[in-house]
Amino acid sequence: MTRVLIIEDSRSFSSLLAGRVRAELGFEAVTAATLAEARALLSSDAGFMAALVDINLPDAPDGQSVDLTLAAGVPTIVFTGQLSDALREDFWSRRIVDYVLKDCPENVDYVLGLLSRLERNPDVAVLVVDDSRSFRFVAGRLLAAHRYRVLEAAGGREALRLLERHPEVRLVTVDSNMPDMEGCDLVRAIRRHYPKDALAVIGLSGVGDTRLPAKFIKSGANDFLTKPFQAEEFYTRLTQNLEMLERMARIREMAERDHLTRVYNRRYFFSAGERLLARARRAGEPVVLAMLDIDHFKAVNDTHGHEAGDAALGHIAGILAACFAEAGIVARLGGEEFGVLAAGMTPAAARAAFGELRALIAASPVRWRGAEVACTVSIGVCCEAALTLDEMLREADRLLYRAKAEGRNRVCAAETETAAAGA
Repeated sequence: MTRVLIIEDSRSFSSLLAGRVRAELGFEAVTAATLAEARALLSSDAGFMAALVDINLPDAPDGQSVDLTLAAGVPTIVFTGQLSDALREDFWSRRIVDYVLKDCPENVDYVLGLLSRLERNPDVAVLVVDDSRSFRFVAGRLLAAHRYRVLEAAGGREALRLLERHPEVRLVTVDSNMPDMEGCDLVRAIRRHYPKDALAVIGLSGVGDTRLPAKFIKSGANDFLTKPFQAEEFYTRLTQNLEMLERMARIREMAERDHLTRVYNRRYFFSAGERLLARARRAGEPVVLAMLDIDHFKAVNDTHGHEAGDAALGHIAGILAACFAEAGIVARLGGEEFGVLAAGMTPAAARAAFGELRALIAASPVRWRGAEVACTVSIGVCCEAALTLDEMLREADRLLYRAKAEGRNRVCAAETETAAAGA
């Protein structure tokens, strides 16, 4: 479980923070009211994802608590009751995560957002593209303080190679002037392969040209920052852009996924299927399309209830995704019907794979409220890659109905093939 250390001498505020961290984030919250207690916790256990630290404690009135957590390598969010420019500069010079004023309840919401962000950040890679080694070092330290994975490139060509090798990159900072490629040219090159809702780009420049922000944005950047910038502004822009990507990803997820089974929906199957089929044909790869239908599904609903039927759909969708999601597209086409479109699978391999799938489903009953609900599937497999997607689907559907007519719980792969049935 993710663990957070709260160092705060106000019992009421500490209790409020700990309660919300546990209830809303599901993290373990460990509290300390003094520097001595915090030191003892850190010396015995270093497994804290972050620390929420009051800058003034009875035995640490001058911020020693912040020094303690930072020295232990724990990302630190500072609480303070007052703020001045000098204090703000002091905070950022220590490379804290952020500071929060204790002046309103809404700031606790902000802290929870920061903690949630910190937990996710190790899965987010940020690429810093700049020919200045010193700037890459400074930017890398800022990003590391927020637990981001950091990649560096000294020029545009190196940046494009890194993007190709690291699909986990979600944000790129691009300097305007580099020896091998202008920043705006790099942004345009990035946008030829990575859309704005999948990869954020922030343009950077130390040149006082008021036209540069608009030029970067028109080239495809999501945002722009002028060097030198404040750490606070850098983090704010970074977070804002990443949260926009996450919102877009959630919207895509809702549009593309079946709400019940979480595999893709019919709409996505057809739109992405056309692209998969086109890529496979260009590469000369074989393609298979299979349709699956749960046998006697109405009897499952009638006997055990519709919630059991929903559980059966989710169970079989999970097996399908585990077996075929990496090879292609798994989708719920409607009702109790599923489709699988996979490239790189020969007809012989397809017959074997879907035969194994049929046997696996037959041997894996759905567990529902202490009972085991047996389920089987009938499968039609089309291996004619020369057909259109619609034609492949109709052929798979025809073979599916043949499998049902011949007794269900079987795979039909072609008219001349003998159906593979279970015992």
